Amino acid sequence: MKKLHGIIIIATTIVLNACSSVPITGRKQFIAVSDAEVNQSAAQSYSQLLSDPKTKVITNTSDAQRVKRIGGRLSAAIERYLKDNGYANQYDFKWEFNLIDSKEVNAWCMPGGKVAVYSGILPITKDDAGLATVMGHEIGHAIAKHSAERISQQYVAQGLGSAIGVAASGSSSGLVNIINQSYGTVGQLALLHYSRGQETEADRLGLTFMAMAGYDPHNALTFWKRMAAQGNGQQQPEFLSTHPADATRIANIQNRIPEAMKYYKP
Repeated sequence: MKKLHGIIIIATTIVLNACSSVPITGRKQFIAVSDAEVNQSAAQSYSQLLSDPKTKVITNTSDAQRVKRIGGRLSAAIERYLKDNGYANQYDFKWEFNLIDSKEVNAWCMPGGKVAVYSGILPITKDDAGLATVMGHEIGHAIAKHSAERISQQYVAQGLGSAIGVAASGSSSGLVNIINQSYGTVGQLALLHYSRGQETEADRLGLTFMAMAGYDPHNALTFWKRMAAQGNGQQQPEFLSTHPADATRIANIQNRIPEAMKYYKP
């Protein structure tokens, strides 16, 4: 009984100390892993990817320069916002922006501001505003600390006892085990639903970030419509998808544009 009481006290302490809020949206979140650990792991993974012989980083081209230029505008605007709104001490981003030669239609931002844009998405982004839409969205995931939040959620899914042990010790091996852990069908569906929530939040943050950087957020609508056209009408049911259905996403973005326009200064 005393042992159980002790576990409850520890668990309560972790929960109280791990609560934070997402900039702009204000959503409360539970994070039980340190930013330093997550950012360090992300930086190592990013460095390994760029140095991998199979990875072709595009440099000294107009597209590569565009990625860095737009990334610079976004990161500068975001840093100003974080500083002006009391979030600066919660983030230690070492921004990097790289264009990777790949036919894959993709882009991402690791925790700590490590951004990669795949050349396969450029025909769909078309212009600077389209590229800012993509990069702003991906950076939104990092600013909202979605990776750390997912890891923390998996601590809980693994079981309270082991979660407390890993979260309290900050064990890197425990972190790796949780990341690599597979889930049953019920667990997968729960996490997929949560992922759709993250996608919607990243869309909202991305709209605001691109507006802060001087890109009209109305352009996000045209980009996502072009993305929707890539599917050729073939989609899996929304409840099985990690992303919102195209129509749902576009409607949500339309509703959030007025909020983003408050930050827009061309």
